[in-house]
Amino acid sequence: MRLAPLAAIMFAAVASGCATLEAPFRAHLESGAPQERECAEWYRTLDERVAAAGTRDAQDTRVEGFPYLRVSRLLAALRPVAASDEYAMQEFADSLLALDLQARRYELMNLPPEQMPELRSALQRTQDCGKLLREIDLAKPESRQALLQRAEVADDYRTLDRIAGLYWITRIPFAAGVQRYEAKTLAAFRREPVLPEGASLVRYAPEPGWPTPRSRVVAILETSAMNPLGVPEPTESDVKALLAAYAPTFEVEVKGDYDRFGALRWLRDMDMPTVEGADLAVYGHPAWTRYEGKVLLQLVYTLWFPERPPQSEGDILAGKLDGITWRVTLAPDGEPLVYDTIHPCGCYHMFFPTPRAAAKPPPGGLGEWIFSPQSLPRIADGERPVLRIASGTHYIERVSVTRGTDSVVRYALRPYGELRSLPRPDGTRSSAFGPDGLVPGTERAERLTFWPMGIVSAGQMRQWGRQATAFVGRRQFDDADLFEQRFKFDLK
Repeated sequence: MRLAPLAAIMFAAVASGCATLEAPFRAHLESGAPQERECAEWYRTLDERVAAAGTRDAQDTRVEGFPYLRVSRLLAALRPVAASDEYAMQEFADSLLALDLQARRYELMNLPPEQMPELRSALQRTQDCGKLLREIDLAKPESRQALLQRAEVADDYRTLDRIAGLYWITRIPFAAGVQRYEAKTLAAFRREPVLPEGASLVRYAPEPGWPTPRSRVVAILETSAMNPLGVPEPTESDVKALLAAYAPTFEVEVKGDYDRFGALRWLRDMDMPTVEGADLAVYGHPAWTRYEGKVLLQLVYTLWFPERPPQSEGDILAGKLDGITWRVTLAPDGEPLVYDTIHPCGCYHMFFPTPRAAAKPPPGGLGEWIFSPQSLPRIADGERPVLRIASGTHYIERVSVTRGTDSVVRYALRPYGELRSLPRPDGTRSSAFGPDGLVPGTERAERLTFWPMGIVSAGQMRQWGRQATAFVGRRQFDDADLFEQRFKFDLK
């Protein structure tokens, strides 16, 4: 069983203790009603075990004083909607409860065997207790107000680093360095990619499945959004169908094993997950963004490479594990509006808009805005993007469009949630991510300590929900208003 560093365990334990003792949860622990008090003790026990074992899941944020709830950036942005309507408030609380139950499922699965209760009964009790405590808290105006105030998600930047002298001294030249990188990338996109000597070009397409025409997509989006918050929440089977329908093709320059993507797995006595190149897998999940009061569905795809090898002596970007995260934002009629991409470290954020997404002008200041090296045409039903990926750096060099699955080499789509609890050879389970949301062993931080970006462990691979993307300014990949700020969408 991989154990978190002592500092991480201590931090998690302190955080757990604060969340447990903070009002209104303190009142549950001190309640004269046995069922309420026992449920509160259940949550406190779970938190203590998870903190001690270092199995905290960091994807969604725990709500202070409400240890049975967790919040995402989208739900945090929907607080005004929840506050304005009783049905929306109930839906909001239910959504936070569902996020916590999902996270606790992985946390329980990853506990050491001697500490893990029987999973099914533990999850049932967690669900029942969460509903009980939610009903009690929502019945109290002061608890409702506290919930709406505290259901927020901080960004993943080090504020102290950002006010340090080094940051302010180097901010302008660092912004110039970002501009040089963007100019270099733009020039590369204008050239025809050249296959490196000794490399082969391999095209990987998603496995064929039942077709999902746009008419079916529209029905899924409309039906699944019939809830008080207006959030499209497709069923598990519909998510699987949508991911298959919009999955990209990857055209990879393969020069060495470092260019062979695959499933993540734990090997014996390893302190970080590795890539199984013989198991071609891409991890997918849904996400959401807000646009002018409407919630739009997104589909996210992540593939993992074993490493980014050094391109030269002293290459500060080289390290274990690398990857690409590709996202498509859908219009209500099922047509893609815009694509964007990062590496799982949060680096190299690029946008690929279609004609239905017009860029807005940037505000003043030095913050990053939109880096769009290429636009795409409108994507018709049955078409999919093709990502040309460079050997070694795994940079996207070009995006084209193809119809159908035009390759005999196929990859499998797997739920991203699998990464939150992977089996180990000894029969235990561990998340690919640590309690801080970072993949252990992928640090580039010791060489990036003085980067002025102020991102925690810059360059390290990150869990969804923990991906800061701006070197200058502040920006999270899952910010709920990321696209509303930057684009004018044509939703008609």
